[in-house]
Amino acid sequence: MTGLVLLLTSAGAAGAADFPLAGTWTLTAADRITPAGVREHDYGAAPKGRLIVDATGRYSLQIYKSERTGFASGDKKRGTPEDYLDAVLGSSTHYGTIAIDETAHQLVFKIDGSAFKNWEGTTQRRAYDLKGDVLSYRVPTAPDGNVPISAWRRER
Repeated sequence: MTGLVLLLTSAGAAGAADFPLAGTWTLTAADRITPAGVREHDYGAAPKGRLIVDATGRYSLQIYKSERTGFASGDKKRGTPEDYLDAVLGSSTHYGTIAIDETAHQLVFKIDGSAFKNWEGTTQRRAYDLKGDVLSYRVPTAPDGNVPISAWRRER
């Protein structure tokens, strides 16, 4: 793939200065654009999240809806159907490798593991914008027609 900023080697030779996404990022927005063009919160009004990218492009990403209710039983093995629904739909987590395709202006996520099993082993591309310590990207259109958008701020 030409145009990729980070090409992983078995020795992991790329340095942090070589890869513009290296660092720890805090989620600032997890929204969606509806088919009608309206921007709405996708993970509540105050979502929480972290994206950690190392110098070789390995990443770990977590997004959580702040308004998750928790399990009434206090035991995740004895939740109600509503508890499990809230836990699953109120979070998005995955890890793997990430690269930048400069030609297509896309982030390339190769997902090794995910809370959503269907994503494991997939490669996903996302249009992005990176300005200094502010990163945002659009996930491809979901089956319901919404376009998820995530925004992050790099921690210094």
